[in-house]
Amino acid sequence: MNTRREFLFKSGLFTAGTILLPSCAFANYLESQQYGVQLYSFRDEMANDAKGTLEKIASIGLKKIESARSREGHYYGLSPKEMKDTCDALGMKLTSGHVALDDSFDKTMEEAVASGQEYLICSSMPSKGQTVDNYKKVADAFNKAGESCKKQGLKFGYHNHEYEFEAENDEVLYDVLMDHTEPDLVHMELDLGWVIVGGKDPLDYFKKYPGRFPLWHLKDMNMTKMESTEFGKGSLDIPTMMANQKESGVKHIFIEQEEYASTPLESMKHNMEFLGNL
Repeated sequence: MNTRREFLFKSGLFTAGTILLPSCAFANYLESQQYGVQLYSFRDEMANDAKGTLEKIASIGLKKIESARSREGHYYGLSPKEMKDTCDALGMKLTSGHVALDDSFDKTMEEAVASGQEYLICSSMPSKGQTVDNYKKVADAFNKAGESCKKQGLKFGYHNHEYEFEAENDEVLYDVLMDHTEPDLVHMELDLGWVIVGGKDPLDYFKKYPGRFPLWHLKDMNMTKMESTEFGKGSLDIPTMMANQKESGVKHIFIEQEEYASTPLESMKHNMEFLGNL
């Protein structure tokens, strides 16, 4: 795995010159882009003061929110409507949420409808087993969950980590998942940071499965420590990723950072400034 990772970066697979949009068009797109944040980035702060933390997030220009499961539930102790109303009042949109595909999924859908959010994203593999057969079973479960969500006016999706890019008998497990899920029922959230940790190139997935990734986690990775870092300090070629949004089909970009040089807010300020200066 380390050899593969070294090869990817030393061979220039993530260099900025891969595919670039005309500079004017790219600049205009960046100006109109509304970035979001995965609230796991502010997990401790949200647990201690959900409304106050959302105010700070809004103050740095973030416009979309993706919630995550916590000890206090999906909305950090707030009711679904309170979460919606708080975001609305701050000029933000509760767009998505990370959830589990479990026995409480019916209740999870009810909460999501009440919150006004669009997406429910399964945050990790719901059953153990790094095998093709298990991933086919999971794909079937995802299709059924997608049907249930569609009936409620919601969209179901899946968020990857790095382990999905392991292979069994030369079949990459993430590809098995992609090949056996219905695009109109299972909307993939591609975590770009975890893709490169898994030894793959996000651009290859944009080309192989065009339009299949309506959500991103934009996450830079320190490949020495195998942890997230501020934009521009890691190994993800963010300018190239941003230049290939159309092919991926992305509609919502959520910044996520799990480790920080100082505080989550300072890291997020840095990330927003980085994107603004592209």
